Amino acid sequence: MTLPRDTRPDPVTLRMAFWYWLKLGFVSFGGPAGQIAMMHAELVERRRWISEQRFLHALNYCMLLPGPEATQLAVYIGWLMHKTRGGILAGVLFVLPSLLILIVLSWIYMAYGSLPAVVGVMYGIKPAVVAIVLAAAWRIGSRTLKNPVLIAIAVTAFLAIAALHLPFPLIVLGAALAGLAGGRWWPHYFQVGGRHPGSAASYGRALIDDDTATPAHATFSWPRLARVALIGLAIGAAAWLLLAARFGASGTLAAMGWFFTKAALMTFGGAYAVLPYVYQGGVEHYHWLTGPQMIDGLALGETTPGPLIMIVAFVGFVGAWSDALFGPGARLLAGIAGAGVATLFTFLPSFIFILAGGPLVESTRDDVRMTAPLTAISAAVVGVIVSLAVFFGEHVFVQPGRVDGVAVAISAAACLALFRFKIGTIKLIFACALVGLVLSYWHG
Repeated sequence: MTLPRDTRPDPVTLRMAFWYWLKLGFVSFGGPAGQIAMMHAELVERRRWISEQRFLHALNYCMLLPGPEATQLAVYIGWLMHKTRGGILAGVLFVLPSLLILIVLSWIYMAYGSLPAVVGVMYGIKPAVVAIVLAAAWRIGSRTLKNPVLIAIAVTAFLAIAALHLPFPLIVLGAALAGLAGGRWWPHYFQVGGRHPGSAASYGRALIDDDTATPAHATFSWPRLARVALIGLAIGAAAWLLLAARFGASGTLAAMGWFFTKAALMTFGGAYAVLPYVYQGGVEHYHWLTGPQMIDGLALGETTPGPLIMIVAFVGFVGAWSDALFGPGARLLAGIAGAGVATLFTFLPSFIFILAGGPLVESTRDDVRMTAPLTAISAAVVGVIVSLAVFFGEHVFVQPGRVDGVAVAISAAACLALFRFKIGTIKLIFACALVGLVLSYWHG
């Protein structure tokens, strides 16, 4: 039965919220845009737990933070409705199904990845991944690169990482400094654009409506910010010290904890933006996995629900499995430990940002002096993502002594499906996987 527009919904219990967030964790395909759209349709339009304006208020805040914005939005709404326990519940349930599914897929990949059927499926998916990354660059670029200055920043970032091989954090720092100067001297070039549509829509009275007073737990105070931030940092420090004490400070799990914490703080502009950093660390520096395995991991991440940044769980699983941390007979256990460590240290900063700093950052979100560095970083991210597509293309299309024409054709068809016909990512992945499977039996 549809609730009348002028009737406020009944209060939502934590139990009701639990089942909603758990369901969302299993069906949240489509990347951040799709996940945000799902939450909007369910929480704003149908259930009316939160109003349009309050939803956008939370979304705009999350867009300014490093980390997966859809996950942060879930944490924010859960926190607004049911305090800290609600935020933790929403965030954990949003991520947990994806982690469990990726652990299973990673195990199948490492244990049975040499089987012809699996090889065929991955052969079809890899070219699709190149097309998906290009589509992500186009999508972010069309929203971000609004003027020649931002285009120049994107081109500079591409050259810096593709030609000069500069580390990703240095590129982010350079873009932030450019934005800081630009926000001071040329603010009109660094205005935040592309806010989420629907600025004045209303679907009836909501449980947390436009005129609902800010809950006491969401009111900003410095002591509360310091207390929550210190608790979050203490949890991260304790977890890392435990790993260092048990397996050594230079051991694989402790190294993963520190590396993925840094990766979480680099995730401006979505998961695609931080993938080059994860590649530089996981493949080139720590040698936890190979370049082709990284591409395979992204392909698997595209087929699972939850945030795409969950590819870190694959990296952690493969790295710990390959190192046989607990001995050759316990590779699965090592992989699970690696995936868990990568996930914990990647998402912990997001929880701290939301639970501790929400009201403070929210109050300054329209100040161009604050948003200009983030606008410049978003522009640089476009160039970085294009470089990622080039890197993947080199590994997928160029085989020893020749160019793989079939892979090029699959990728071209995938680009046509994405750009021209707007085919969904999941449908595209499964279609290309089927093509790869058929080709493997045809040539086999």
